[in-house]
Amino acid sequence: MQMISLFTRLALAIAMTAGTTFSVAQPYPNKAVKIIVPFPPAGATDVVTRFLGQKLGEKWSQSVVIENRPGAGGSIGSDLVAKAPHDGYTLLMATSSTHSIGPSLSKLPYDPLKDFAPIIHVADVPNVLVVSPTLPVKDMKELIELAKSKPGQLNFASSGNGTIVHLNAELFKMIAGIDVQHIPYKGTALATPDLASGQVAMMFDSLASVMPNIRSGRAKPLAVNARGRSPLLPDVPTLAEAGMPAFDRYTWFGMFAPAGTPKEIVAKVRDDVTALLRAPDLLEKFASVGAEPTGGTSEAFVARILADTAKWAQVIKTAKVKIE
Repeated sequence: MQMISLFTRLALAIAMTAGTTFSVAQPYPNKAVKIIVPFPPAGATDVVTRFLGQKLGEKWSQSVVIENRPGAGGSIGSDLVAKAPHDGYTLLMATSSTHSIGPSLSKLPYDPLKDFAPIIHVADVPNVLVVSPTLPVKDMKELIELAKSKPGQLNFASSGNGTIVHLNAELFKMIAGIDVQHIPYKGTALATPDLASGQVAMMFDSLASVMPNIRSGRAKPLAVNARGRSPLLPDVPTLAEAGMPAFDRYTWFGMFAPAGTPKEIVAKVRDDVTALLRAPDLLEKFASVGAEPTGGTSEAFVARILADTAKWAQVIKTAKVKIE
């Protein structure tokens, strides 16, 4: 009886161990996945991430939770992911601000490449130069003429010091040769009432964020920072058409995992996102906010990050932008 009891206990132990091993080895993902958005709700990064997150949740038959962790130009949320367990259950939707601009502005709590596993370049989103509807200009030429006639008297809003919204305006100032004052806000949504009332003269904002304000008349578009005219604003010229071909900066969005995340998990997320970027319903949602799906390999994504880092570093140096 003792021998039978011993064999029984051994069999139960083996069965329990096998069950545990099976549970651990279940295909990814087998529980909820969190995607951190390092910026406030309702902005372009948030909107695009929620569109994609919904489709990933359907594809994986798991909850995909979008969590906003704004602050410090996106570095707070990015650092949270850099230090998260590298198991694929905490991902980051990063942008030009967090990975191409941040390194030239301050000492970040993370390394934009070494502390992350790049997954995929998700989309580019055009930026739009908008002015207050109270400003007496009808195009970019008139805006520049007005600014030159009133040096230092006009101003522009941004979503924060050192963000891509800020740097787009600094680049615009440099190319146009104008002097306008910077007013940083904690997100462009907070700047919109002042733009609408005329307290702020101009602002660069992503097409995804600013379209509702354009439709409502709270912002007047003058030019789109894109390779071609947007179907959402077919009558608005590109910056190149308006006389600024050197304005070749675009806002990218891309997904990252913490460094050390298993390659097979990174590959699965990349493959699944790639498939979704070809799905008609997601393409329709992206198009509704002006987001242009990209995709591609992790290597191509890293090359884009490095190229943008060099371009923005020059703008930051020339404009003497500093984080206070």
